[in-house]
Amino acid sequence: MSLMDRISDLPDTLLLRVLSLLPSAKDVVATMVLSKRWEFLWLSVPRLVFDDQDIVEYAAQDIIVWMRAANNFTVDEMIIEIDSSSCASPVILPKFLYTECTMLVTLKLNSVILADFSSPIDDNVTLFTVRVPSLKRLVLHTSENRDRDDSDGFVINAPCLEYFNIIDHKGGFCVIENDMPNVVEAYVDVTHSHPRMILGSITSVKRLYLCLSTSKDLYPDDTLVHRLVHLTLCTCDTEWLNLLVSMLRDSPSLRALKLEQYHGLPAHHLRAYWNEPSSVPVCLLSSLETLEWVNYEGTEEEKEVVGFMFRNGSCLKKVTISSKSNDCNKKLEMIKELTWSIRCSPTCQLAFD
Repeated sequence: MSLMDRISDLPDTLLLRVLSLLPSAKDVVATMVLSKRWEFLWLSVPRLVFDDQDIVEYAAQDIIVWMRAANNFTVDEMIIEIDSSSCASPVILPKFLYTECTMLVTLKLNSVILADFSSPIDDNVTLFTVRVPSLKRLVLHTSENRDRDDSDGFVINAPCLEYFNIIDHKGGFCVIENDMPNVVEAYVDVTHSHPRMILGSITSVKRLYLCLSTSKDLYPDDTLVHRLVHLTLCTCDTEWLNLLVSMLRDSPSLRALKLEQYHGLPAHHLRAYWNEPSSVPVCLLSSLETLEWVNYEGTEEEKEVVGFMFRNGSCLKKVTISSKSNDCNKKLEMIKELTWSIRCSPTCQLAFD
């Protein structure tokens, strides 16, 4: 008996498992010519990867055909990733993809055009709508090189979402039609003047990266981000200290805090000011265990923040500081100041990079 015959004698469940591990849909479909046994087997494969780097050559209508074909074959889950940031012209996606594709669970869009949308209220406003009840992962990245202004915005209706990632530096807006109570991880980097709608809809998040250009109107009053355990906060904006105070106050279960200057500071960057909270946040008294600060500069405000954390962080186990400076003398001075800081937690360890 040949090797091919022995493989063909394996049960369908095992063969389908093998087919699902093949790198592309073309490889899977190619097996249909092996024998009659294999002719229709590929139709039942649980996982099919269609990777076409030349997707920009296709029209929106072609994508509709692919989506409807997948729907006809009762596909349970679909993952779509499209990045046209390096293309001469953006990919134009059909409305069907992000409003009617019921099996879609992951959608990642970078610098694409969502077709056929304009505001019914104001012709000068363009709304990019994603309305997919089955969606679990959504990534939206806008390109600063594309023509777009602050009258453009996103409308999102994805109540089953579990992961949300949005980067939008165009100063537009984002409307969430329904809360997203299942979101456990989110990455929010926007220059929207009112991020209230976004943060107010993901209050069940457990891991959060946050970079905002404002600390005002963050989310509805008396809203607790009660499940948040890991927070990464970007320190690139002058309002970041106010944002830090708000997040500490409203995150009673926070265990890990990371501060980092992820974006470069603008030339006109103003100095941030620290206003010590009138009361100690609950998380400092009962849950916060680690503090990591990347690109620490040792300004008076930053030293006050670290001092506040040390004095009130009764559960702190480790504080890691990474200096932005390459000056050895300046680093040594920082180490001395931090080492002699009064610490509430007797087990708190200080690490300096």
